[in-house]
Amino acid sequence: MKRLLIFFLAWMSVCSSVALYAAEPRQLPSEQDKARTVYIFHQPIVMLQAKFGMTTPEERVLRIRNTLRSLTEEDIRQPVKIINIKRYSQQGRLFSINDKPVMLLMQGDLDEGDDLTLDQAAQRVLARLNAQRTSLMDQYSSSYLLIATAKMLAGTCVLLLLFYGAFKCWQKFKQYFQTERAQNRRLIPQRWREVFGALEVYLFGLLMVLLGITAFYIWLSWLFRLYPWTRVWGESLGSWSINLLQKIALSIASAFPGLLIVAIIFLLTAFILKLLKMLLKRVEQGKLQMPGLHPETVGATRKLISVMVWLFALSAAYPFLPGANSLAFKGISVFFGLMLTLGSAGVMNHAMSGLVLIYSRALRKGDVIRIGDNEGLVSEVGMLATKILTRESYVVTVPNAVVVSGKITNLSAQNPGGGVNLTTSVTIGYDTPWRQVHAMLELAASRTKGIEPGTSPLVRQLNLMDWYIAYELQVRLRAGESLASVKSELHSHIQDVFNEFNVQIMSPNFVNQPENAVMVTRDNWFAAPAVPPDKQP
Repeated sequence: MKRLLIFFLAWMSVCSSVALYAAEPRQLPSEQDKARTVYIFHQPIVMLQAKFGMTTPEERVLRIRNTLRSLTEEDIRQPVKIINIKRYSQQGRLFSINDKPVMLLMQGDLDEGDDLTLDQAAQRVLARLNAQRTSLMDQYSSSYLLIATAKMLAGTCVLLLLFYGAFKCWQKFKQYFQTERAQNRRLIPQRWREVFGALEVYLFGLLMVLLGITAFYIWLSWLFRLYPWTRVWGESLGSWSINLLQKIALSIASAFPGLLIVAIIFLLTAFILKLLKMLLKRVEQGKLQMPGLHPETVGATRKLISVMVWLFALSAAYPFLPGANSLAFKGISVFFGLMLTLGSAGVMNHAMSGLVLIYSRALRKGDVIRIGDNEGLVSEVGMLATKILTRESYVVTVPNAVVVSGKITNLSAQNPGGGVNLTTSVTIGYDTPWRQVHAMLELAASRTKGIEPGTSPLVRQLNLMDWYIAYELQVRLRAGESLASVKSELHSHIQDVFNEFNVQIMSPNFVNQPENAVMVTRDNWFAAPAVPPDKQP
């Protein structure tokens, strides 16, 4: 074990430990103070301030290190002594080990702020040197190493038992919850168990893992402290965890005022939006009139106002959020902003088209519309798409940008809350009087159920073609009637009426007049397999 001081001096460096004494070392050292301080095992011994000739305090620290490296094991077994000397016209105290000079403390090294005499400072330095020397020798003794090894084995066994106990505890906990769930003896309702049942077991398992990691960290720090070669690592782990906890506690405490301001901002925002919701609800119900605001646009207006108010509140609260000025927070903000910019081009197109639809009042929920080949009832007007319920009971989703770019035919806009207008057309030859055609179409309309009786059918002659005349019949449906079903029934009655009066329907067109009229006699109306209504089971 000769020249054990090599290990001792390997850890003596200029490092960032905080001084533990109120003598020469600084309590909060700067980088320059650290360079002038002699450290042994991260413990500050003395801070040198005097300059002798061309020798700076930093160079004196390096010379002390080289001197200590030359000492042997026999040297460090001897106590540190103090010799009163006078150098450079100053009183000084020379520290020696086994009659070998190690370090010189001069009057100029003292700090007036410490309010210490040279002898008082020397005694403090002597106590620190002897404490480190005695601790080092104790740890390098054979008996100490044997005891440390026994402690290491015992601590490892305790750690393994702790891991095993945590695992068995998690298994018992899992079995307990499985039994409780099977017997339905739970405080949480059964319908929530599918979500929270397994979550409780996972959380308990996570707690056991965290406890295991904490125990391993404590064991590792304690193990490093047992042996002289790794003692500085154990002290570093302990100081790191303490400093980390201190920083977390200080960060939480310092974040409270900002969080309080953020909470106040969001509470005020929620209160303002509550008032706006009450006001807009009265407008939606027709109890209040506001210029430029219609009941059918209140929903979209409320959403837009909510988004703008919350964005304003977030902008106001952003500087008070913990870590708002950190690079990580700024990087996340840039990342989400980039994602929103690149990915929202199409979404914003549909969203703005939805606003155009809402504020132009081209359609609303409950209207019967025709968009391209799709005709049906509007079931939803969203920010991104419009949903149409067709006569086949299909739900057609049309993007709002497509709706705005095309033609919208609103069949119920002129009669809100009532039935829609239904139009159909037939083509009849010139040999049939047009007044008879008008009367037959009106008769077919009167036989059709679902048509509003208070509104007279309207017949128009739209085109005079080469071989026929195009007639159009327009009727008003009752409220709630299906457009497709009424239209189908109306077409059936039109065919029956024209057959009754021996009038041939020329739809869609023809080239030559047939020798005989193309129509169905009454006797053949219910040809097999059709069954007359009076004979149906």
